[in-house]
Amino acid sequence: MNISTELGRDIWHNLQEPGSYEWWYFDAEDQDQGMSLVCIWFAGFAFSPYYMDHYLDWKENGSDPPKALDYAAFSFQLYENGRESVNFIKEGPSALFDSSGNDIDVRFENNRFYYDGGEQSYVLEIAFDHPARHQKVTAKILFTVKHRYSYSKSDVNNNGRAPRHEWLLTLPRADVAGSLVVEDTLKKKSRTITVRAKGYHDHNLGIMPVHEYINAWYWGRAFSDKYDLVYYVIFFKNSGYRPLALCMLHDNAAGELMVHEGLGVEASGLRRGLFAPVHNRNLRFSRDDFRMEIEQEQVLDSGPFYLRYGSGIVLHKDGRNHVELRGISEFLSPGRLKLPVLRFFIRCRVWRDGVKSGMYDRYNFFKTWLHWFKR
Repeated sequence: MNISTELGRDIWHNLQEPGSYEWWYFDAEDQDQGMSLVCIWFAGFAFSPYYMDHYLDWKENGSDPPKALDYAAFSFQLYENGRESVNFIKEGPSALFDSSGNDIDVRFENNRFYYDGGEQSYVLEIAFDHPARHQKVTAKILFTVKHRYSYSKSDVNNNGRAPRHEWLLTLPRADVAGSLVVEDTLKKKSRTITVRAKGYHDHNLGIMPVHEYINAWYWGRAFSDKYDLVYYVIFFKNSGYRPLALCMLHDNAAGELMVHEGLGVEASGLRRGLFAPVHNRNLRFSRDDFRMEIEQEQVLDSGPFYLRYGSGIVLHKDGRNHVELRGISEFLSPGRLKLPVLRFFIRCRVWRDGVKSGMYDRYNFFKTWLHWFKR
């Protein structure tokens, strides 16, 4: 498990190992407008049930090994006032993906992002149809650098020879601006959302499936006038490996970065769901005079192996009065991807190019009807 903030590593790495994966994550949150969005590009969709089926068949039966780019993907989620407005995930073969591997520039179909060095901005150009939900989305959104971090860390587990996963924190805080058009293709109506938000971008990659070495994964970020905060916690499947638990705290007034490593982790508020993984709604991280308390307040999205929340975070530092922040958090339980029954239900969420799925159609019909009913 290695960490870097080096901008030049935000390129596509073209990993070839069976089960390898790579994704670029962007989120933006406008608390005044009650809006948040998440965009992710995948070169090897780590959470694809189709990729997992192929990988397990190769391991168990000696079939042709899977290639990461045969499972490229793009996902886009829009939440308004705590409710899902758009939830789009499409995957497909390598012909849908494009990147030079030299520049920060990635495309899946008509959805692209690239880095403009002159403007110090990531430019996101979004254009997709979602027939199963009768939706069409177009957007152009700029993630302009607010500040960057300078930090690196190499894993010491197994004398540095542990299975490789890399977290690239290339844009921990951005000013986000642009416009987003959501069209209802059935009712022939459209609306435009002006985006003025705070944003975040990171990049993860690994050379083997996440379920083979990660047991649980917590991540989150939150912003306030005084501090910007990112936390990252991984519990490894090998109990002999030390968990990775750290918090990056940027003092906006002083322009200084403080990294708290080796945090103790306490979890409470255990919850169970029919399809959601067993999870804790409350987390507490601490070491010496630093303490952070996280309450996962509002479920934005859930699935058989993950949860995405709107979270409240209380920060205690140097014995001073606490600071309150709000942000987005996620929890992953990747081992659940191995369960065939759960992969069956994950297929309801993923549009696989060229594959007809009655479950996908029925699930989206129900979600569309429910969305219209709630509105």
